[in-house]
Amino acid sequence: MLRSIYRAQWKPEGREDGLPVLMESPRARKLVESGEIMTAACYEWRNNLFLYYESVDRPLLPEELLPGAAPFLMPWPGEAEPRPWVPMADVFHFNEPAGVEHWRRRTPVEQRIGRVAHLRPGQIASYIYYHYQLQEERAFPGDKYEIIAIHENLLFGYQELPKVLEEPVIPGRLKTKGTPGNWADSRMDLHFQPWEDGHLFFKPIAPLFVYYEE
Repeated sequence: MLRSIYRAQWKPEGREDGLPVLMESPRARKLVESGEIMTAACYEWRNNLFLYYESVDRPLLPEELLPGAAPFLMPWPGEAEPRPWVPMADVFHFNEPAGVEHWRRRTPVEQRIGRVAHLRPGQIASYIYYHYQLQEERAFPGDKYEIIAIHENLLFGYQELPKVLEEPVIPGRLKTKGTPGNWADSRMDLHFQPWEDGHLFFKPIAPLFVYYEE
């Protein structure tokens, strides 16, 4: 099992014709129906697209899920060839897949939510430090399926409701105990860049499609 999160941006003229292509996404639907992907979801926020999926047996590129999307998306630099989708780095999860059966949902999921937030650029390292420490020290339990990823200073989070709380199967990678006993002492409120309306932290964004194993 591999969890992947990618970010893309519409070309200035791309959304009008590209939106129906992404919303239909027959290839992504077929990959879920065939069991190659357990969950696939795409969300839109302003000019950004976020693709989250769980591949079962092998790594899959976004182009395999959405083969018709590239003409409508901006090319990202940074590699020998520009890419329509850029990977976002996993910076936090309470749990991780230990195999297909471990990751399979055992109770109905009512909501599959995408959400975004911006970090203050000077606080990125601190945010990752605190969250990796919490994640690998198993300092306190949390939602099994929640995951947060970053690209530049933009965070994208995926979560499911109702939350599933269970002990991770895979052991933590740290033997330290540096996570603050009171998580509020990490001062996450100082890490986030306020929204235009003054709100801190994450805001939910609109789904374009959500496919999942029945």
